Amino acid sequence: MAVRTQHEQETNSIYFVTFTCYPWLPLFHQTNSYDLVYKWFDYLYTKQIRVAGYVIMPNHVHVMLYFPEMKKSLNTVMGNGKRFMAYEMVKRLEAANENQLLQRLAANVKESEKKKGQLHKVFEDSFDAKKCMSNEFIYQKLDYMHHNPTSGKWMLAKDFLSYAHSSALFYEESVCMYDKLMRIEDVL
Repeated sequence: MAVRTQHEQETNSIYFVTFTCYPWLPLFHQTNSYDLVYKWFDYLYTKQIRVAGYVIMPNHVHVMLYFPEMKKSLNTVMGNGKRFMAYEMVKRLEAANENQLLQRLAANVKESEKKKGQLHKVFEDSFDAKKCMSNEFIYQKLDYMHHNPTSGKWMLAKDFLSYAHSSALFYEESVCMYDKLMRIEDVL
């Protein structure tokens, strides 16, 4: 059974959020679904939720979200985003005839989830969210996420500024794949 944490809802708040593919499979990479995260960011923008930093890894996403108003709960925002991305990722796996992987993702759907219409387990049920209570914490998380592609086992780029699916270069040189990114300094 999934552990569901109800995150507090507070206007004018920043959250550091992480969500992960099930079970840590590199599904963003395998399905070339980085664009789906950017589409989700665009959707959030239409709902006045701002992205202040991000990194899209092969199997997980770190994002810093700013909520000038909390019209929907963080749980709803994240659930809707993950659902949208999951449907599209499954379509891409089907188009690529990744039947063995699709069977693996289908085999892990719980009966209660099947009754609700879920066919594949693309993401872990829960997500991690931390409310950013201080500038120090915000900059620590930005630094952590921006260096994630070049830390530990990853080594996805020569240096953290050259990883394409990250807001790191935006903070250094105002260059970014996502054109609606908001500087954290604009809300502090």
